[in-house]
Amino acid sequence: METSNSTYTVLARRYRPQRFEDLIGQQHIARALKNAIAAGRVAHAYLFTGARGVGKTSAARILAKALNCLNCVDGEPCNQCELCHSISAGKDVDVLEIDGASNRGIDDIRSLRANVTVKSMRTRFKMYIIDEVHMLTKEAFNALLKTLEEPPPNVKFIFCTTEPHKLPDTILSRCQRFDFAAMANQQIIDRLTSITAQEGIEVDPDAIELVARRAGGSMRDSQSLFDQLLAFGQDRITSDDVNQLLGTAPDQRLIDFSTYMSTGQRDQLLGALDSALVDGVQIGNLADQIIYLFRDLMIIASGATMVPLLSVSEGRRDIMSQHASIWKLPRIVAALQVLAEAKAKMSRASQSRPYLELALIRISLLEDLQNIAALAKVLAEGKIEPLKMLLNHVNSQTPALTSQTPVVSQKKTPELAPDAAINPIKQTISAPLTPTSPASSSPAPNAASVRPLDTFSADEILAQLMKTPDEKWRSHLKSIHRCAISGPNHIDFLFSRRYNFSKEYLESKPELVNRLKSSLREITGQSLSTGFLLIDAQEDEAIQQSQKQQADLKNKDVIDSFASQIVEIFGARVTNKEALTPRKS
Repeated sequence: METSNSTYTVLARRYRPQRFEDLIGQQHIARALKNAIAAGRVAHAYLFTGARGVGKTSAARILAKALNCLNCVDGEPCNQCELCHSISAGKDVDVLEIDGASNRGIDDIRSLRANVTVKSMRTRFKMYIIDEVHMLTKEAFNALLKTLEEPPPNVKFIFCTTEPHKLPDTILSRCQRFDFAAMANQQIIDRLTSITAQEGIEVDPDAIELVARRAGGSMRDSQSLFDQLLAFGQDRITSDDVNQLLGTAPDQRLIDFSTYMSTGQRDQLLGALDSALVDGVQIGNLADQIIYLFRDLMIIASGATMVPLLSVSEGRRDIMSQHASIWKLPRIVAALQVLAEAKAKMSRASQSRPYLELALIRISLLEDLQNIAALAKVLAEGKIEPLKMLLNHVNSQTPALTSQTPVVSQKKTPELAPDAAINPIKQTISAPLTPTSPASSSPAPNAASVRPLDTFSADEILAQLMKTPDEKWRSHLKSIHRCAISGPNHIDFLFSRRYNFSKEYLESKPELVNRLKSSLREITGQSLSTGFLLIDAQEDEAIQQSQKQQADLKNKDVIDSFASQIVEIFGARVTNKEALTPRKS
């Protein structure tokens, strides 16, 4: 450990890994590098990639020490000799750590190329550790290519970056690449627990777990947060101290948000949001926490029991499972989409609170998407009675969620099981529905309720027929010009002579005729015979003339509307109107 009697050294530096075995969560990389050193198969260039704070630069220093330490055993540096101390402190003249962000130009790389050939002063290998190497310019990368491909035998390069996709392929192909994994929460918890023991500070396990969750897989971030927490100087640090320091909401408050949104208690929901902001919760952090809350609900609703929770502690998994069973997966996914949209807008707005409030209210208004799917199915099948049953249950009360007690319904519903109270529409259509065949006959109506055929108008019957949702069937009916009731139980369908083919096709297909009769029976409540006739030539000519006049009027209206827009946009004045005629060639 680095220590100083005059100045305080931050935890991230004081507890920085000094040996390969200290690299937490990167055992695969430590083993590969140790074996390469032992076998004498060390490459001339390495690329260390991964998220921030996972040990890339620390591993580069350890590799530099292992290659130059005179007392190295099994690939591990001794950390006792002067070389190890100077490399650990970043002060060795032969191990150069370069910041790629501030030394990114071609002139910096030219200086590096000029010094590469200079022999190291006291170490076996001259090491160049370039951090954030993706920040180098294109010209700097090109200048580095030749040196990187054929460096002097005593020179090694180690590149560290969080964005390897920004490196040219010509650089990537000349390096051995190692991808550093993000830290698991438990690994961070174990490390922070060890630090508290060494520091002699009492910290609640819940507080350590909360810091680990907020670190997002970064060991350095967790230690920086923990260092800030220890600066409180209290005898015992609790999770409330962590939330106050980070500006985050406690677990119970997040669960309350879920309760209010799922039960539609919008007044309580907005009140809880206002209370959180008054208590010092940062609105950006709160939005992130609610997003992670629904992420956890999605994980639980998907049955991924082994995936850790990120919004609340593992001790609240049972309560989260209760909430997930109420929300259902489709509704959770819809809520996440609403929150993602709101978060994107919040990042661009100076006042972001209204966007979060709007998102929470929209989520509270989300209906159970499974119920909507079931309702759409019944509508598509044209079932009237099941539809009435569904609509009778739409306003049924969903059960209230509590954060500490099992879920119970606010209304007494002895005739329904708990799941039915939550999802009434699904229970209503639990019995399978048989699709209605287009040609199947409807049940015989009550004779007392049959309406005489002469009370129907021909236009009414044709309009009812055209309301079918079947687009293909409607295309057949569009060719019918009109219908006429020519008897007590007979109706004729009249076609224009130019639709003679449609008439012949329709009357030649028994299944189409049967379907037409079935539709008429549903409309009139009685069985009818049908006929298919052509309109006489004189009436047909009059129809075509009327259709042409209507088309001309419509075209004239379009032209007049276009001219009006030109006058309005350009401030023009109409001086003359002429009908457009085809130009003669």
